[in-house]
Amino acid sequence: MSQLRCFIVVVVLAILAAHPARADVPVVLVLGDSLSAAHAIPVEAGWVALLDRRLSDSGRGRVVNASISGETTAGGLARLPGLLAEHRPGLLVLELGANDGLRGLPIAQISDNIEAMVELAQAAGAAVLLVGIELPINYGPRYRGALRDVYAELARRHGTGLVPFLLEDVALAPGLMQEDGLHPTAEAQPRLLETVWPALEAQLAAP
Repeated sequence: MSQLRCFIVVVVLAILAAHPARADVPVVLVLGDSLSAAHAIPVEAGWVALLDRRLSDSGRGRVVNASISGETTAGGLARLPGLLAEHRPGLLVLELGANDGLRGLPIAQISDNIEAMVELAQAAGAAVLLVGIELPINYGPRYRGALRDVYAELARRHGTGLVPFLLEDVALAPGLMQEDGLHPTAEAQPRLLETVWPALEAQLAAP
């Protein structure tokens, strides 16, 4: 871990020590981009809202959705310490990297930012679920493959949960993507939840 990351972790731990955890149901913090922020559909129809209802109805937790349309890994990293201090999550669902990839940012930069967020969350006592994405084919096999590998490698290195591709069951399904070809429709959201659910449930059940 770099000196900067060590410093950030120390700061986060100090903040957490000053804000004791609440005796409440476990918090699942979702930090993502437009794919998790219900872009151009009703917020209550988004997969994160559906997850919140599932967890709340079963008494297994509650969801805080900190996702922002257009968010990057750098933006997520800047916001994460405050979110960890405020919400004290038991699980961080990290769905970022798509906007970095669409901008063609260096793979090493994307990986470093995601890894720093994983380390921050784990230092704060939260489990982590990485949710990966796939870029359009016009970005070329080398760049697309390198970004795909980031999630798998970081999950292996840090022992996190992994959903390889959030849009696995909807990206090529007729009628389940909006006209921009990037964002799923409201009808697709239950499928997104079912794509995430097995890995997420396993993280919730882990010691």
